[in-house]
Amino acid sequence: MTLELDHVGIGDEPGAALPVVSAVAAPGRPGVVAVETEQAPVLASLVAGGRMRPDTGRVLLDGHEDAAAIRSAFALVDTPGVAEPFPVMSLRKIVREELAFAGQRPSREHVDTVLDELGMRDHADTHVQRVPTDVRVRLLVELALLRDGVTGIVLTAPERHGGAVADWFAVVRDVARRGVTVVLVTSKAAAATVEHLLDTIQTEGPDDATRTDGGDQSLQSDRPDPETPATVPTEAPA
Repeated sequence: MTLELDHVGIGDEPGAALPVVSAVAAPGRPGVVAVETEQAPVLASLVAGGRMRPDTGRVLLDGHEDAAAIRSAFALVDTPGVAEPFPVMSLRKIVREELAFAGQRPSREHVDTVLDELGMRDHADTHVQRVPTDVRVRLLVELALLRDGVTGIVLTAPERHGGAVADWFAVVRDVARRGVTVVLVTSKAAAATVEHLLDTIQTEGPDDATRTDGGDQSLQSDRPDPETPATVPTEAPA
């Protein structure tokens, strides 16, 4: 599954809300969208995830414009104001609510199993704002991949939480190696480091290119009956 942002933008230069950017993301090779300002990363994520139509350019899924298919296949992860947990939520509570959002039984046993599988039991009662960025990214990405039909991720501005780029990008790299299509929206400074680190990815199958201008799931599924509701989803409905 390949997602291409083909010269997408919002607004007019100078001072466009989202300056024109391009990127290609495919399994094994993340796409990188480098943008600045407070608003642009959110807009870029909404466009990449099929939640907003750009003023210019196209978003293509396997060569076709299909916003509905993109919305079904791609989860927005840690997008400010759209798909981010409250800073004072504990990891245990985030897991419980994300399991419910994914249509899985959010029992204490299942929550503990997920935390154990992720190696995060020691952080179970820690507020998410206090965990290292790589831990935060892995938690939110893995939980998003539990949702039915989600095989792609749009990850927004992980650099805003601090930490070394190499640490949190290692999570992105590992997820991409599993065949997940990942779009990383990040600052230009972080993108420069990421572009260098991309060379460390050993892709499997056909070569995939990534350019910028400016699923396999590892967690066990425990699904209840389909009427079990989500509690507090971290992604607002489109």
